[in-house]
Amino acid sequence: MQGGDILNVKAQLLDNKGIDRALKRISHEVIEKNKGAADIALVGIKTRGVPLAARIAGYIEQFEGVKVPVGMLDITLYRDDLTEQSEQASLNETRVDFDVRNKIIVLVDDVLYTGRTVRAALDAIIHIGRPRAIQLAVLVDRGHRELPIRADYVGKNVPTSKFEIVHVKLMETDGEDRVIITEK
Repeated sequence: MQGGDILNVKAQLLDNKGIDRALKRISHEVIEKNKGAADIALVGIKTRGVPLAARIAGYIEQFEGVKVPVGMLDITLYRDDLTEQSEQASLNETRVDFDVRNKIIVLVDDVLYTGRTVRAALDAIIHIGRPRAIQLAVLVDRGHRELPIRADYVGKNVPTSKFEIVHVKLMETDGEDRVIITEK
């Protein structure tokens, strides 16, 4: 949010219990689709995808007894709007401390919108190595795709207008768990 922007909160989509239920469901779906968790690794897209990936990994461990690796991906240098963002883009932290080759990588992000962030994340993962498969888990899918990308696992589908903004707030980054829609 910009300092001068006045935002009207239209609705709360998820509270802390709703987020928890969605992440537990996503965790079960990941396990079911992949017939267990043996070859799975989670990679969170910075910023809010990272704590979501860690939470999903915790649930997978709780449900399956398997500790899955979790990585952190900064997609800054892979964005297709890099020149629009800044003259001097800087790479923040990418941390994937495991071999992605022959793994099923589940990319995790908070909101799926145009698909451009996911496209950049795909490029970044492929740059690291060639996984057996890449899947996508998002807490919220709000529509309005500009690229042919869809999530394999979705916490909540929310039809939105282009004037609305979906804000995901997480305890690890924002001090609270909730998802709201605002409108300028």
